[in-house]
Amino acid sequence: MINGIINVYKEAGFTSFDVVAKLRGITKIRKIGHTGTLDPDATGVLPVCIGSATKLCDMLTDKTKEYEARFRLGLVTDTQDISGKILEEHKVDITREELEQCIISFIGKQQQIPPMYSAIKINGQKLYDLARAGKEVERPARDIEIFNIIIKDISITDSCVEACIRVECSKGTYIRTLCHDIGQKLGCGATMTSLVRVRSGQFVIEDALKLSEIEAIFRAEDAQAQIDRLVVPVDKVFDGYQAIIVQGEQERRVLNGNFIDSAYVGDRIRVYLADNSFAAVYEYSVEKKIYKPYKMFLA
Repeated sequence: MINGIINVYKEAGFTSFDVVAKLRGITKIRKIGHTGTLDPDATGVLPVCIGSATKLCDMLTDKTKEYEARFRLGLVTDTQDISGKILEEHKVDITREELEQCIISFIGKQQQIPPMYSAIKINGQKLYDLARAGKEVERPARDIEIFNIIIKDISITDSCVEACIRVECSKGTYIRTLCHDIGQKLGCGATMTSLVRVRSGQFVIEDALKLSEIEAIFRAEDAQAQIDRLVVPVDKVFDGYQAIIVQGEQERRVLNGNFIDSAYVGDRIRVYLADNSFAAVYEYSVEKKIYKPYKMFLA
């Protein structure tokens, strides 16, 4: 049984659910989950959790992410990206400096209204199902944060104005909505033309593998050795937490999912059994001055 995370490079044309389904076929394991949806046209990092690591899905979804996006000014679509129906076209008359200042102004904490074409549910219905039925509903704004934006490129010609940006952001941020909002602020509209997720938490695009590459590893003669190098162990996600090893009565408590006593070494700790196998993440209770289970990873 495999327990860990595979850093998948999601290619264009695949949904995140497609990736999970194909990995189930490759690994012959049913217990698999992804850590944050990428649109079919988007590419890049998609960490996928296998076995007991599926307990990490919500935690990895919460991690900061980094994207490279390209957008075109003067164009507005119903999906806020180039795959959608064109709603508006405008002449663009701005300088490079005006565009740069507008882009940078979006750094910081803010509220963002999710697009209609998204998987968010309103009253039990997914927004994209409503959008495809021609309906638009009010969406509550969500708190997000843009930690940094690097302007990679700006192209201004007589026929087209485009920009490429690298964005570091909090969970729940829609980059196509960011591009749309930049266009709205400039008064000419904007549509995202491409999107690549280059980082999700600690997982980076340089280490990501395509599904075809992962399949080749599982079919190789020395498959097990390659799989061991491919799959990131669960405890590596918690490298920032202090590690402790429990023995005797403390180990029995962990095996039963109970609290443990330990000198305070941090809000959360990695807990290993006496044989050095990773068991759990525990969280400190200030009120009771004990560590209680936060996530258990016992086989």
